Amino acid sequence: MLKFFGQLLLWIRNGGFQLLLFAVFIFLIWGTFAPVGTIVWWLDQGATKLETRTRELSQRMNGGDDSSDTTSGDISCYIVFLTGVGDTSADQLSSGEEAFLDQLEQDQAQCLIVRDVFPYSAANQDIAGQQIFEYLWNVTEEADGWLELTQYLLEFRNVWRMAISADNRYGSVYNQAIALSIAEKMEQQQPIPSSRQQPIQLILMGTSGGVQVALGAAPYLAQWLPVEISVVSFGGVFDGNEGFDVATHVYHFRGKRDWIENIGGIVFPSRWRWTLGSPYNRARRQERYTVYSSGPHEHEGDQGYFGKEVAQDDGKTYIELTLKQVKELPIWTFASQGENFARKNQH
Repeated sequence: MLKFFGQLLLWIRNGGFQLLLFAVFIFLIWGTFAPVGTIVWWLDQGATKLETRTRELSQRMNGGDDSSDTTSGDISCYIVFLTGVGDTSADQLSSGEEAFLDQLEQDQAQCLIVRDVFPYSAANQDIAGQQIFEYLWNVTEEADGWLELTQYLLEFRNVWRMAISADNRYGSVYNQAIALSIAEKMEQQQPIPSSRQQPIQLILMGTSGGVQVALGAAPYLAQWLPVEISVVSFGGVFDGNEGFDVATHVYHFRGKRDWIENIGGIVFPSRWRWTLGSPYNRARRQERYTVYSSGPHEHEGDQGYFGKEVAQDDGKTYIELTLKQVKELPIWTFASQGENFARKNQH
């Protein structure tokens, strides 16, 4: 934490103070209007869609429709990846993120990977599909020197969506919407088996604010689907309330040079050690929350968790360090056991 404050003071001393004031002003203005999109979605179509789709899911998972079971007997695991606040679309993952998921798909053949959930929209709509942000992006892309500022503005927008997920006033609506998007994308990949005696392994992976959204969606996914949920965080920024009571385990990777990851532990009281009754601290005491020092990673970029630059003298890249540690997690043992169970019960 001292290192975090030291870096912040150095940045301010080097001329970042005016930019910081401007950023705070924009951040607060944006935050005032951030819940509006979620409320409009809820009133326009969200409430009806949630009620209809969750009822359909419940009926099928409880035996009302078992037509999908004959085609999905080998499925024992879904991996859902939720991107960080720096991305504007689930279809525009960084090359490092794509490479990471491609390697997981190759190594874990029993798992289906869902890549196309955008965690910063209740309607699962990319920023480019929202008129005001599309206009902002097009205008500033043509203005030399302003593209980086535009990226910051879009990140502010996503940060506030993450904050809605952690908000006890609007979070329930927002997190249900994301959970429904996850369930629908899982079904599109391949229908979720509904008649298994052993639950499907659902591994929610996220970076930055995507981890908060994953944790927020977890209770609803656990309620709707026959799944056992694990959460894997790469530099995640999250509060200590949602998701920890239903997740079997939360694995958090922390880079030595990732000072942004510290923010969650500072701003959310539920993450403070003396908030003994918070779900986060209960999970920590019950050893259902594990922190790994992933290596010399930064929060994002070429030296981030999915960076392709060389990180060590032996030639290993940042993404290879991440992959090595992810492959050693015990979740793959559980997923393989589920695959063996499914094949056994087919015969």
